[in-house]
Amino acid sequence: MADAERGRGGFGRGRGRGRGDRGRGRGRGRGRGRGRDGDESEWTPVTKLGRLVKDGKIDSLEQIFLFSIPVKEAQIIDKFLPTLQDEVMKIMPVQKQSSAGQRTRFKAFVAIGDGKGHVGLGVKCSSEVANAIRGAITIAKLNIVPVRRGYWGRISGMPHTVPCKVTGKCGSVRVRLIPAPRGTGLVASPAGKKLLSMAGVDDCYTAARGHTRTMGNFIKALFFALGNTYGYLSPELWPQNVLIPSPFQEHTDYLSKDGK
Repeated sequence: MADAERGRGGFGRGRGRGRGDRGRGRGRGRGRGRGRDGDESEWTPVTKLGRLVKDGKIDSLEQIFLFSIPVKEAQIIDKFLPTLQDEVMKIMPVQKQSSAGQRTRFKAFVAIGDGKGHVGLGVKCSSEVANAIRGAITIAKLNIVPVRRGYWGRISGMPHTVPCKVTGKCGSVRVRLIPAPRGTGLVASPAGKKLLSMAGVDDCYTAARGHTRTMGNFIKALFFALGNTYGYLSPELWPQNVLIPSPFQEHTDYLSKDGK
């Protein structure tokens, strides 16, 4: 009987210790969380590109685009483009059928741009609207692309429209961007105007076909069309350029030394 009581007592004390450990664990967890929030301003890069950017070895975002280096850290974009503006294009609920019933989450489409030839689009799904928007902003920074701008007719002043007719597609939606004379403005839907203005395009005609009511596919198709502006090789890009080493090759000694 005494052994049985000790056994029951041991189980009881075990449960008590378990609650105590969990309590202390929660306390330590909250403390670590507050510390991480306080240190968000201090960026510790985890990629080679991030190390080169933080130490000033790469001067501009165009160097990254020139060699098609993938960007895995949003802080790299924050360093080169501090004036980015974001706009929530659409928030829609999505549902999944599970054994316990329907699970509802929220899908956010967020566009970012600086109005000077850089635009990005991010899509994120989360159980909370705020978390979905925050994640979409981060994804949009990682997906940022350069937008090439040009002229309609006479080449004078700053570029104001797309350099040529470009097309983007997503799902059943096809969006075509057509150069327009200076002063025309943006002939597009309200969502299209927002994305084009973020990209720095002042005058442009648009033509769309397909199920354009699907806002997600429409803004994706428009984003792909803007990204295709640098995929068209126009005559002014025909001259041969001197090949220069990539940042990884140029600073290989620095990266190998810093990594040890």
